[in-house]
Amino acid sequence: MATISEVAERAGVSTATVSRALNGKDSVDPALAGRVLAAADELGYRPNGPARNLRKQETAVLALIISDVENPFFTAISRGVEDVAHDAGYSVVLCNSDDDPDKEREYVEVALQERVAGVLLSPAGRGDSAEKLRAHDTPVVAIDRPLPRSGGDTVLVDTRLAAREATLHLAEQGYRRLGCLTGPEGVPTADDRLAGYRDGLRAAGLDSGELVRRSDFKATGAAEAAHSLLAERQPPDAILVANNAMAVSVLAALDELGMRPGRDVGVVAFDDAPWTVLIDPPLSVVAQPAYDMGATAAQLLLGRIGGDHTETTVTTLSAHLVPRGSSRSG
Repeated sequence: MATISEVAERAGVSTATVSRALNGKDSVDPALAGRVLAAADELGYRPNGPARNLRKQETAVLALIISDVENPFFTAISRGVEDVAHDAGYSVVLCNSDDDPDKEREYVEVALQERVAGVLLSPAGRGDSAEKLRAHDTPVVAIDRPLPRSGGDTVLVDTRLAAREATLHLAEQGYRRLGCLTGPEGVPTADDRLAGYRDGLRAAGLDSGELVRRSDFKATGAAEAAHSLLAERQPPDAILVANNAMAVSVLAALDELGMRPGRDVGVVAFDDAPWTVLIDPPLSVVAQPAYDMGATAAQLLLGRIGGDHTETTVTTLSAHLVPRGSSRSG
């Protein structure tokens, strides 16, 4: 039996457009709807009537639960989700967990009470939110971090490899005491970036010692860690920073000490926030495909909701280094 993906390929449209056209949504261009109906007829595609009726009991709403709405990385993810969802006729409710498992559970309860069609989740800690959603047959896709204790549809970035490349870049620029400021222990993205930093030290032959600090993923929490790192008897001459919010604290600490990024201390930070090119010198970054992460995760979730996507999918995207003045020594 033909699948919705095969209909989409034959008609030259997205699966979301197929779903909207077959459900009679008036937001679909009539010409596109005609192509979809023709393709479905040619392939003998028939929607699963009982499943579709069950889905109509749900609201055409997706819940997006992220850890920090102020972080431009998650803003870009949210935009990717919203663009795909809107094209498919769904609305998106944005929830900010602050990386707090209790707050995350509260939002999951609200999502279940409101009978949302599905949930996109950037997991906080090692909670049981995904299990609770599955127990109620609510589709869930994880973004940025894997679901704790259980598999499931996930969209990630290979940040360990990206951290290794950033660390090697700093070594190639002549820096020799490389530090790392990363997130809380047990958070996969924080641990992966620390592991990548260590990989880079070994590859550069600089693994005789580490200069590492951890904090939460926000500027306020990173301030103390940045000062502590720079107050070492032999402080780092370069720092890999796990996200752009933490980088703000590193740059502020350097400014307070009368030190200039690049000249005195090399700096590379994860995430290419808009402000990173506006400072002097511009900040070297590891650019993550945040928008694509959100769009891909939304497509996976809509596939689950539509019954077209049944196999567990883990999608790993690539990040890339963008060298700028903050990591050029001399």
